[in-house]
Amino acid sequence: MQMDELLALRLTRQHLLSPTDTGSVASDLCGIQAQYPSHALHALRIRTGKCRTDGLIKTWTLRGTLHLIPEGDLPLYFSRQGTPEDVCDTAWYRWSVKRGQAAEPARERYFARLVCEHIARGCDEREALRRVCREAGMTEAEEAAIFHSWGGVMAELAQLGLLCFQVCPEKRYRLCPAFEPMPGAQAQLELARRYFAHFGPATLRDAAYFFHASQRQIREWLEQLPAERVSCGGRDYFLLPGEDAGTIPDCLFLAGFDQLLLGYRKEDTPFLPPEHLRSIFNLAGNVAPAVLLHGRIVGKWKAAGGRAHITLFETVPPEDRRAILRKAEGLWPGGAAMDA
Repeated sequence: MQMDELLALRLTRQHLLSPTDTGSVASDLCGIQAQYPSHALHALRIRTGKCRTDGLIKTWTLRGTLHLIPEGDLPLYFSRQGTPEDVCDTAWYRWSVKRGQAAEPARERYFARLVCEHIARGCDEREALRRVCREAGMTEAEEAAIFHSWGGVMAELAQLGLLCFQVCPEKRYRLCPAFEPMPGAQAQLELARRYFAHFGPATLRDAAYFFHASQRQIREWLEQLPAERVSCGGRDYFLLPGEDAGTIPDCLFLAGFDQLLLGYRKEDTPFLPPEHLRSIFNLAGNVAPAVLLHGRIVGKWKAAGGRAHITLFETVPPEDRRAILRKAEGLWPGGAAMDA
């Protein structure tokens, strides 16, 4: 396989060459990373032509990070659906205990029950729930743990498959519907199937990076899938049968934390020249929105006031600058400004 075909296959199978529906994007790509709502909406926009999130919820899934997923995929990501009494058995509570930041178990369970009861009654906004807990006697020390900015009791309830974020600008929650979890091995294999169908061609190291798994585990999954092995540039890649490669577009504006970048080991992705790696993946853990030109990242962008500001990392020919600006005009009403 030639590198251009490999790049085109990834773009095609990640729904970046032709629009599809929101549910298919979030399902096929094992969720859409959603720490920053604007990035998640843009990731959907460039794959569906819209910013709609119908049928999606936001919760902690792969790699312990927030993703948009279809509600129907809850059984795939959660090994059980617990009760508020189980909050002290979660990874988040154990993390808090290790750092001496946890509320007493009985109090943690009490406030978990209280939160669920009030969400069920329609009190779903974070600050309103905080007031309810204060009125019920929550102390300042308990509040620091229960409403911890990284998660707290909300993360514990989410890890139990009980609670999720509503997909909206405000911090609002909803209770998850009742569901029957998929058996663990079956769920893992299904996620692996989606990965190699829609992120492939991918290497063992890519998949291990994405799933935080060992390469041995990846091999075991591949043995159970109808995977094909191809060679490109001296490396072995794996993929499942699917769509044929389309044509690499002149320009794409990728979202921050886009799956096209997060799906692979960052040092190995052929879209990103090594000299630009730290301009996209910074040391603080952020992944910048990238400008993809003819299958190669040449810059980054940010949007404000209906206009994009583009920073190029290298000199590009005038016709390519015009192509980048034309693409921006189709995405933002105010077009774009570009650094000289």
